[in-house]
Amino acid sequence: MASTRTIVAPPSDRVRLIVASSVMLTFISFWRAAAIVLNDLGSSAFYAGGIAEQAIGAAAPWFILGIMLFSFAVRAVYVESCSMFTRGGVYRVVKEALGGGFAKLSVSALMFDYILTGPISGVSAGQYITGLMNELLVVANNSHWLPPALINAHGQPFQFDMNYTSAVFAAAVTIYYWWENIKGIEESSDKALRIMQITTIMVVILFLWGAYSVMVRGVHLPPPPTPSNLRFSPDALGFLKNSGLPIFGLFGIIMAFGHSILAMSGEESLAQVNREIQHPKLKNLKRAAIVIAIYSLVFTGGATLLASMLIPDGPRTQIYQNNLIAGLAMYMVGPMFWRVAFRVFVVFVGFLILSGAINTSMIGSTGVLMRVAEDGVLTDWFRKPHPRFGTSYRIVNLVFALQMFTIIASRGDVITIGEAYAFGVIWSFTFNSLAMLVLRWKYHGERGWKVPPNLKIGKIEIPLGLMCVFLVLLSVATVNLFTKSVATVTGVMFAASFFVIFTISERANLRKHALTARQMKDHFQLEHQDNIDRESVALRPGGIMVTMRDATNPVALKWVLGRTKTEDRDVVVMSVRMMGAGGPEYLSAEDQSFSEHEQMLFTKAVSVAESFGKKISLLVVPAGDVFAALVQSANSLEVDSVCSGQSTSMTAEDQAFHLGQAWENLPEPKRQFNFYVVGQNGEVKVFYIGPHAPTLGPDDVQLVHRLWLNMRRDPAMQDLHHSDIITYALTRLAGQYAREKLEILRDLRNYRAADAPTLRGNGQELTGVATPSTAAQEQALQAAKAPRGV
Repeated sequence: MASTRTIVAPPSDRVRLIVASSVMLTFISFWRAAAIVLNDLGSSAFYAGGIAEQAIGAAAPWFILGIMLFSFAVRAVYVESCSMFTRGGVYRVVKEALGGGFAKLSVSALMFDYILTGPISGVSAGQYITGLMNELLVVANNSHWLPPALINAHGQPFQFDMNYTSAVFAAAVTIYYWWENIKGIEESSDKALRIMQITTIMVVILFLWGAYSVMVRGVHLPPPPTPSNLRFSPDALGFLKNSGLPIFGLFGIIMAFGHSILAMSGEESLAQVNREIQHPKLKNLKRAAIVIAIYSLVFTGGATLLASMLIPDGPRTQIYQNNLIAGLAMYMVGPMFWRVAFRVFVVFVGFLILSGAINTSMIGSTGVLMRVAEDGVLTDWFRKPHPRFGTSYRIVNLVFALQMFTIIASRGDVITIGEAYAFGVIWSFTFNSLAMLVLRWKYHGERGWKVPPNLKIGKIEIPLGLMCVFLVLLSVATVNLFTKSVATVTGVMFAASFFVIFTISERANLRKHALTARQMKDHFQLEHQDNIDRESVALRPGGIMVTMRDATNPVALKWVLGRTKTEDRDVVVMSVRMMGAGGPEYLSAEDQSFSEHEQMLFTKAVSVAESFGKKISLLVVPAGDVFAALVQSANSLEVDSVCSGQSTSMTAEDQAFHLGQAWENLPEPKRQFNFYVVGQNGEVKVFYIGPHAPTLGPDDVQLVHRLWLNMRRDPAMQDLHHSDIITYALTRLAGQYAREKLEILRDLRNYRAADAPTLRGNGQELTGVATPSTAAQEQALQAAKAPRGV
């Protein structure tokens, strides 16, 4: 790709500032990508069936299965959008095809989807836990284990109110994840993969045991999905309830389809994780899509159908309507003990995936708003980092407030939230499919993949598959406007409010950005580079990279400049611009608007360098992960040292551990470097990132020397070296470890407990050297091969 680097020398009164156009990402396998999406999409299996049956009657499982089959086509639309030049989810695709107005409208609907994902998942998890507690109280009462204080005058055990208790649980979990996101702890692909592995165990047991139970009791399928078998509840008729219009034929089928659409909520997550799928991206994206499709079809569709076959109508619609999978566990064929035990396991898995969906909704909605903010639609007020944690806390607070309001307003009623939830789901899909249809005519460049089938007549290609998907989605969305009164009223109000906020904020931002751009132009010579390397930043090998986040206290930069001769060694000050989930992989110069925070940051860096009378280089790197950006930049710039200030949210050792993990994920070739963490009090800790010679204490050296003296007494060992002893000891340990793993690990744990511990992370040693005094600091720097000039 051709570089856009400016070749004209910058004026002497302006500082050269390099801005990376490519976003530094951490890349994951298609299995991990599928796990992340399924953590969101799979959560609907726990509540979609009950909500649909309450609305349309006993034929609901067939419509859930139909929705899961239709999701193959909707997912194909997302695969095509991800394979094109546009990246960034619904917002970016719609903006490219239909313009900024439709993009703001579509992202408003998408935000409604994300905002309600948290409450419906939290309340559903609360329903499962509350149902289990009530069931255990009944079992304990029947076994005469319950104390009299928990038994009423009629001999019935105390029962928790399902809705209110679920609301309290959802609120507590939402508060927990709000605080985690304020601190900046996001979900990882490792955690998502582990959750899906545990969920898969539950799914396998569920279907094997369920299939056996069906064979024992006989097959009792739900009524076929014909108009005559549809039984719409008064709430499901929405605005048509008092109209007197008959509900029949295709219109009734579309209505039922619309009341089941939330079973495929979470599809947008595929577009969010697309940019981090490893090479070959399109091939792995298709693999992830197939895994997601099959898993969700089997889990969501299969579990709903199985519940209809095994749970009698009364208990299914009255007791287990909001926790069908828990009801399945109780109606399996087998001893009560094992049924209760499996139900506990179901609740545990439900808690993992449903509470995890709360975190996913916060991260997703925050990411969408960040992407909108990056595009200049939201003002810098929303993007201002937290003074302690550096996160976009105002956006997180906004999302949290809306989710808590939803939980309180719904009073823990899953049906109410589910009704409203469908609005954001269907309209975000509809806008995305419409945009892709427009792009078929508007954009004629190469595509990696197209939604089939496509009819070609001469030079004209008619996208039949894409048109059919759009028409189905538009039909369902239109019918939902009239039959989902709660969703229509709340969804339209929410989307309109966000649209107004976006519009007003964008206009204010345009005026402010014009002023900021002029100020940046007066102070800095901006140069946009497609990729970052030594040549693009004009650095010599072996430089020092300083990270800067806080303009009010640049302690790390001051520490480096005070100890480095910049005429001998280059210093580059780097700032990471955090990209929201679903952001593009490449940013054009027009896409990159500098915030007030970034301007203050670089102005302060230049001021500090001038006070030391030294030269620095400036670099901005967009990234989705801070630590991945640091190691990728350090590797590309071939620096020997990275220096950072002490984080307010984690220890220096934690910083080094996460940096070590990111380094391990780098592709070869990768360079080792020293990592310095400078505390507010001037205390410095040094860590070695990458394989290196371990630091041996005096006792270790003496031990090796004694062994060498003793072994050299053998005449055949006169040419023995100290290194031979260490190599032999390590080789022998490796052989013993292969045969006696548990014993070796036990002995090593005992040894570490008795000796001074050494920090280790992700398979590599990260030797931390604390330096409380100036003299000790200098010794540590020498031991760590500190920057020349120190």
